Amino acid sequence: MGNRGMEDLIPLINKLQDAFSSIGQSCNLDLPQIAVVGGQSAGKSSVLENFVGRDFLPRGSGIVTRRPLILQLVNNKAEYAEFLHCKGKKFVDFDEVRAEIESETDRITGSNKGISSIPINLRVYSPNVLNLTLIDLPGMTKVAVGDQPVDIEHQIRDMLLQFITKESCLILAVTPANTDLANSDALKIAKEVDPQGLRTIGVITKLDLMDEGTDAKDILENKLLPLRRGYIGVVNRSQKDIDGKKDIRAALAAERKFFLSHPGYRHMAERMGTPHLQKTLNQQLTNHIRDTLPGLRSKLQSQLLSLEKEVEEYKNFSPDDPTRKTKALLQMVQQFGVDFEKCIEGSGDQVDTNELSGGAKINRLFHERFPFELVKIVFDEKELRREISHAIKNVHGVRTGLFTPDLAFEVIVKKQIVKLKTPCLKCIDLVIQELINTVRQCTNKLSSYPRLREETERIVTTHVREREGKTKDQVLLLIDIELSYINTNHEDFIGFANAQQRNTAANKKRAIPNQVIRKGWLTINISIMKGGSKEYWFVLTAESLSWYKDEEEKEKKYMLPLDNLKIRDVEKGFMSTKHIFAIFNTEQRNVYKDLRQVELTCDSQEDVDSWKASFLRAGVYPEKDQVCGCHNLYFYREKL
Repeated sequence: MGNRGMEDLIPLINKLQDAFSSIGQSCNLDLPQIAVVGGQSAGKSSVLENFVGRDFLPRGSGIVTRRPLILQLVNNKAEYAEFLHCKGKKFVDFDEVRAEIESETDRITGSNKGISSIPINLRVYSPNVLNLTLIDLPGMTKVAVGDQPVDIEHQIRDMLLQFITKESCLILAVTPANTDLANSDALKIAKEVDPQGLRTIGVITKLDLMDEGTDAKDILENKLLPLRRGYIGVVNRSQKDIDGKKDIRAALAAERKFFLSHPGYRHMAERMGTPHLQKTLNQQLTNHIRDTLPGLRSKLQSQLLSLEKEVEEYKNFSPDDPTRKTKALLQMVQQFGVDFEKCIEGSGDQVDTNELSGGAKINRLFHERFPFELVKIVFDEKELRREISHAIKNVHGVRTGLFTPDLAFEVIVKKQIVKLKTPCLKCIDLVIQELINTVRQCTNKLSSYPRLREETERIVTTHVREREGKTKDQVLLLIDIELSYINTNHEDFIGFANAQQRNTAANKKRAIPNQVIRKGWLTINISIMKGGSKEYWFVLTAESLSWYKDEEEKEKKYMLPLDNLKIRDVEKGFMSTKHIFAIFNTEQRNVYKDLRQVELTCDSQEDVDSWKASFLRAGVYPEKDQVCGCHNLYFYREKL
């Protein structure tokens, strides 16, 4: 039975697995194990039941396995099962085992087909099994059903990656033979984490359901998509056999007969079937444990020494010693200060690769969001002309003026300068909110001391709020200073003499043909009737917006000139999680194919704001004429 020379290795790892599951953590040790991955209805459950020789796993439509099942098979004379969460209780009836798995799954995930990464530990003792440990993971799916979250596909994928990315984990990739192997979900995700195929064992199921005249001989002989550990073919019971309660022993006999009688598999029959698969997994897991044992032992010894050293520090520890309390308090407060500084300055050993935060987000607010808010200031030229006319006439009173009075000019200009207050104050509010978020993020390390964490957040947030008021006062003071005196002799003042010259220079500057402003992924939001939404790689330059099939930029799908284009906000749909904005032609022409506007979607509002700022740099402005009119006013005054 199995590899007798090393037969105690698997039970030893089982004990470690149970111990870590009981305390709810892994002590940062990656234990050798075999993870079973595959799509829904790939036959994973049938393979595991054939190992045991009993029907004990939940079945049904949709996602049935919704929590990882750590299945420990132990060779034993008596046949029964035990759950780690039901200590001392032996399950002799395997129908009760199935019911317990279902109820324990629902206890954590609920009955709405949700999933959880908290494992269920099941140990099966039987004379029909070899010592073996497998982790049955949820089957990969594409579509959410019932009350499942819309991102169920990504949740399952993330869970699978938690297990199979570890170098100590062997991957049992289960693929049905009646589907294209190149599109196998199991082999695809296995190749992502094991590109050389060193840790992957291929299992091909449903060989008896292939079309007549076809076989999987090339796959099983490891000629197509080769794996270092090869492929093993199995024949499971059909749904009709399962519904008819066909005995698993009879199914194994039928499987053996199938391989011996099939002309394509006859020559490799001894290397096919469930018994050979179980024996192979036993040997490979045992050898894998043997290979990883030295590293595991070294890591355990290192952690043991570290823990012993920590215990030694607390040997003479007195909880009521005020000096120790003060020292610990100062250390935690100082660490909070260091962490906060690192988040703002951008240094540190832990860098978030998922999203912008801290100083990086504040930088974006200043350089992308704030300029965009300035451009959004509404400037109506007709209304401005009317105001200028009224101001000039009111200043002259009953007299007919010969020249434009300075007072009228100042009144109009000051009215425009006042509009700067709103975006400036909004920018301050956004920066303050990000600072407070950073404070909360940095106090996560104080979660073991809730009162200290709460008080630290309160003190720092109060200080930030106090500085907020002073900052706003200072910004408003700067704007008031600008309002108090307008220096027409300043070099930045644009008079009539050089207004046209600057305008021409600005246009020339904008027309640099190869200046790339931004690149990134965006989704074109199109109705299903017109082909559905598709994601493309977009390249924005000073003259055009192009999109490609991928970031290699070899296959261009379309190039859209920026002339007469503007952008507008679009409300996202009721069920949509994407954020949308649109580009359209001001002359009512089609922008792309038969579309009057192209709706582009991003994953977050931050991405939308960033793209808008990039379009702004390219000269594509929001829907209304939102160019700040101060420079135009100077030009208009000289013209009058």
